[in-house]
Amino acid sequence: MPTSSQELLQLKNLGMASVNILHAIGINTYADLQKVGAVEAYRRIRSRDINVSKVMLYALQGALMNVHWNDLSPDLKAKLVLEAEVDKDVVQASA
Repeated sequence: MPTSSQELLQLKNLGMASVNILHAIGINTYADLQKVGAVEAYRRIRSRDINVSKVMLYALQGALMNVHWNDLSPDLKAKLVLEAEVDKDVVQASA
């Protein structure tokens, strides 16, 4: 297994399926995920027509914060969803 997979697998919330999805969008290390951020990573996943739920968004944020996604506050979850959806709506409106 490549080192980058092992590094990502050490993060909370991320299993092999999530890591494979992250590799598909060019995120191979924790530093890559940190640089891109959870919201942008989630947007990139969705833009590739990879069917994921909002739990993926929460999992990515939790991985960055080293907490289980279910322990994120409801306010933070709502903020993440709003950020992820706002740009999607802007892009759709301008198309």
